[in-house]
Amino acid sequence: MKALIFGITGQDGYYLKSLLQERKVDVVGVSRSNSNWIKADVADKNAVSSLLNQHRPDYIFHLAANSTTKHEAVFENHQAISTGTLNILESVYRYSKHTKIFLSGSGLQFVNKGMPISEKDDFYAGSPYCVSRIQSVYAARYYRELGLSVYVGYFFNHDSPLRSERHINQKIVMAAKRIAGGNDEKIEIGDISVKKEFSFAGDIAKAIMTLIQNNNVYEATLGSGKAYSIEDWLNICFTYFGLPWKPYVTSVNGFRSEYDILVSDPKTIFSLGWKPETSINQLAEIMITQLK
Repeated sequence: MKALIFGITGQDGYYLKSLLQERKVDVVGVSRSNSNWIKADVADKNAVSSLLNQHRPDYIFHLAANSTTKHEAVFENHQAISTGTLNILESVYRYSKHTKIFLSGSGLQFVNKGMPISEKDDFYAGSPYCVSRIQSVYAARYYRELGLSVYVGYFFNHDSPLRSERHINQKIVMAAKRIAGGNDEKIEIGDISVKKEFSFAGDIAKAIMTLIQNNNVYEATLGSGKAYSIEDWLNICFTYFGLPWKPYVTSVNGFRSEYDILVSDPKTIFSLGWKPETSINQLAEIMITQLK
């Protein structure tokens, strides 16, 4: 069997690649950046068509995206997510109709009333990122009508040692490690009361495979259904080193979070047999002790 992964150099691509290789699946990776994989842009229709025609894989995973919700990324989001999705779907339709396709979605693209979010909830076009995600879902549903097996997994927050420090969870981990080593620094954080999920990317890779290997359910929220605050994460990470966090954290004046809580309702993916294996404390230990 063969899998084609667009966006393989991100954390999701890394753990999905490792899982596929464990299962004896031949992995072909694609990335816009310089890497050991094929250099190509999912927004390039000719490049995508050529890859599909050449490899005709059993699975395609579209993970390529800039996760920012800022308006300045409106065209980049559209090209990577919306155009990229259409390029994949149309190429599969033309050259490789047996291929199963996985598209990454986001919990951010739903109306958030502070309650657990499921794949059945209404969409909310609150940012260019969400607009692109929503458009890709409707494209998936259209091509499903044409006979393709197209799956959408809606991601909630998940982390690993592969995260960069621009992500708040990794920012806290790395700062705690430096402070434990003698560095006297301060961390600026917007709102420590915000609650979200703290899943491990390796577990989410298994959720992706659980979804794409079933033949009845095509969309599901992929998450733990458990929410914790940024303050909880601070406590866990600093306590690991026997340190208090309060002397090292300052607030960002005027900061406004996109949400107060973002948590999934994972009943659907749970019903398919997947459950997260890694607790928030175990995730913290993984991120603290494992090198990138």
